[in-house]
Amino acid sequence: MEANIFSIQRTSFVDGPGVRTTVFFKGCNLHCLWCHNPESQLKAPQILYYSTRCTGCGACLEICPAIKTDRTVDQSKCVACGRCEAICVNNARELSGHAMSPQEVLAEIIPDRSYYKATGGGVTFSGGECMLYPDFLEEMLRLCQEEGINAAVDTAGHVPFAFFEKLLPYEPLFLYDLKAFDRQVHQRLTGVDNHLILKNYTRLHSACPGRLFVRIPIIPNWNDMELPALARWLRKYPPAQIELLAYHRFGISKSQAIQRVPFEAEEPTAQQMEDCQALFEGLPICVNGGSSYDSNSLRRNSS
Repeated sequence: MEANIFSIQRTSFVDGPGVRTTVFFKGCNLHCLWCHNPESQLKAPQILYYSTRCTGCGACLEICPAIKTDRTVDQSKCVACGRCEAICVNNARELSGHAMSPQEVLAEIIPDRSYYKATGGGVTFSGGECMLYPDFLEEMLRLCQEEGINAAVDTAGHVPFAFFEKLLPYEPLFLYDLKAFDRQVHQRLTGVDNHLILKNYTRLHSACPGRLFVRIPIIPNWNDMELPALARWLRKYPPAQIELLAYHRFGISKSQAIQRVPFEAEEPTAQQMEDCQALFEGLPICVNGGSSYDSNSLRRNSS
């Protein structure tokens, strides 16, 4: 059993409680316009080309028929062998996606076990959409449980609920992404409507409300008008925590590296984030990985 993993980030503080190792799976069934990991959307490995790092030495042209004279990649010919990445001394080419077994992933997670224990952290499986690999993910949760490592699953929820049922016995924390409330708006922003996403959320809320965190990206003039409706709905199905994530522009260079026209929006100001936060008054809310609190009493709560 293998899955395509495009990154494993250690000592993360923004993907759940405590110090965490985040495992990013390749492949996603949403195509959010603002995606900050656009290389995660395609399930297969692919080569990224950062033209600003290239000095035009021509070494890659000599070994790869998929590289065009302008140094960009002809994706129809690329087999993602990684030879161009290996030969590039300027790190202008990067192979995104490597097949890994559950045991290989576990070997990357275990070294920081002492940090997890000291901070209440653990491992977070993310993406892309890690739930597209339900059998692999179930095995990872089993291995983590045997090793005494807390696990979180970061998901957009657009999968059959049977996939969640595979994982529930292992009691992971679910980091559940909500992008918009209106179906048509969600369709326009992500490529799919949110009927299944909201339905799965309510079922998870019934199954494990204390292990359900909601994450909402804030993209000014794109989805911020959806927040009042999301806040009203979440008051009916309150999660253990709500986190507002400010849009950032880090995905622009990655979009260019996979030869895609990048999405660009304004990053929210601190005042805009405060205004968004106020809409969720009375709910456990935090911004960009901060501590959660009840906005009525401002009493700090542990995550």
